[in-house]
Formats: sequence, structure tokens, C-alpha cells
Amino acid sequence: MTSHEVLGQRAAAFLAMHQPGNPVILPTVWDVWSAKLAVGAGFAALTIGSKPVAESMGLSDGEGMSFAEVLGRVRQITEAVDVPVSLDIESGYAESAERLVEGLLAAGVVGCNIEDSVHSEDKRLRSASEHAEFVGALRAAADAAGTHLVINARTDLFLRKDGDDADRIDRAIARLTECAEAGADVLYPVGRHDAETLRALAAGLPKPVNALAAPDQDDPASFGELGIGRVSFGPLLQAALGKHAGEILARWS
Repeated sequence: MTSHEVLGQRAAAFLAMHQPGNPVILPTVWDVWSAKLAVGAGFAALTIGSKPVAESMGLSDGEGMSFAEVLGRVRQITEAVDVPVSLDIESGYAESAERLVEGLLAAGVVGCNIEDSVHSEDKRLRSASEHAEFVGALRAAADAAGTHLVINARTDLFLRKDGDDADRIDRAIARLTECAEAGADVLYPVGRHDAETLRALAAGLPKPVNALAAPDQDDPASFGELGIGRVSFGPLLQAALGKHAGEILARWS
């Protein structure tokens, strides 16, 4: 089997893991050590977070790394573990969709997060149609490459507290629905949400919803009953491990 065929099978398997009501849990990793730790614990797929990677390299999140720097770390991870891996590509590092997909597939990645805060342009928020258009370009590039890259379209409306609280859920649903229609497989209204908000988002969106969880605080069983299809940890796993490591080290300092 060729490497292209292996990647295609891995992408298909990864997509099939996203089941609303029976969410795939994706530990967010940042290097070979954390990736092997998660796979050794029994997880069947991983996501690589931009902030944890940046922290591990002494760089800043928000595209303080270049796409090439990120891919260098990603290759180390995908070569070390035999499970599907998705990558947070922030807002795209000012690269074309074709270049992003080419780099992802060459690095052995089968999924990506794409957000609507444009870091290279003073963190402006893409319009709903602009974000959907970028998602559509990623889908077209992946289709042309012959691999169904699992695209996780993210919106930062909640993180940015954009607009009025009263209709933010509705605006997030409208924005992410456009992304789904453009080819996104998963939808990510990023933020720590209460159960009522998660239930409303999962009910209102046409594709599996990605929820952010704090691995040391949240109940793993709570997300399925809300209709969530994917759970990831963002920077919160690294932060929890850092806190615990600090407590251990404090005994000796």
C-alpha cells in the first residue's frame, strides 16, 4: 500500500470517529513525548495544538511560529505514532489553501482546525462568508490532492465576546453552518461552554460539534448526552500537566 493510500485510509477512519452523542476524545499534544503518552493511554487519534507547540518551542501563539516550523514538529509526531493526527493551523499563516493542504498531507496529517481570527492582519475577524470561502478552498485543495482532509472550522465569536451576548449562539450557528456548506466536516465554536450552550450548538449545527474540555476538571461522560461529536483540550492538558509538575517540583525547591 502506498503512503498516499495509507493517508487516505487514516483520514477516512478519523472522519468516522466523529459521532454526535458518542464523541471522539482527542488529547491535544505538542511533541513526541506527549503524543506517545496519549497513544499509550489508549487514545485512537490526536490533535496538535498551536499554543502548546509554541510554548514547547519558546515561541508565541497566534502565528508566532512559521508554518514550516510547525510542520517540522508535526513530522516528528506523525513519524512516532501510528494514529490519525489533526493539526491546528490557526488562521492559515497567511499561506494559500493549496500550500496549507500540501504541507499538511506531506507531514502525514489528516485533519486541521482553521479559525476566523486572522493573526497576520492584526487579528481581525473574518466575515462569515470569507471564512466559509477559505474552508471551501481548503476542501477543494484536499479534493484535488485525493485525500479527504477532515476540516474542523472554528469560530472565535465566544472567545472574543463578539457582539451581543443575546444572539451570539445564533450568530455562531449561522457562521459555522456556512462553513459546513463549504465543506467543513466538524464545527468548533471554541470556548468553555455550559451544558445548555453546548446542547443548543449541537442541536443547531448540521455537522459534529467540537467541544473544548479541561481534562483535569470536566466529566468525560457529560459531552455525549449533549450531542457533541468531538472533544479536545486546547492548551488545557499542557497547563494541567504544568501545574502538577510545579507542585512536584515545589517539594524540592
